[in-house]
Amino acid sequence: MTDNSRKDRINVTPKQKHEYARLMVQDNYTNKQIMEISGAAAPAVTRWKKQYLAEQRGEMIEGKIPLDADKRLIHELKQELAEAREDIRLLKRPQPGLATILRTQRHVKM
Repeated sequence: MTDNSRKDRINVTPKQKHEYARLMVQDNYTNKQIMEISGAAAPAVTRWKKQYLAEQRGEMIEGKIPLDADKRLIHELKQELAEAREDIRLLKRPQPGLATILRTQRHVKM
């Protein structure tokens, strides 16, 4: 019989991930130390560090929430701007006039 017990999933905020990654990069904490502090598994800790280093180089990882608070805000504002632009595009589309609607309804009735 095998023991298939898994670690309970932990929830770590982007702010916490940023701080853990900063400790590894700037304060030379090891992955193992961060794993003990955070309770996260090795692959997660490695991802946080990789993402932190990418963000420090100015790169954004597609599909990931930025770890840095300022970058998160910029990301959210860009999303809101894209949604607003789409709303404007839809509102600028030509709408059928009343005459067109009435003509269409008359043709349907006959």
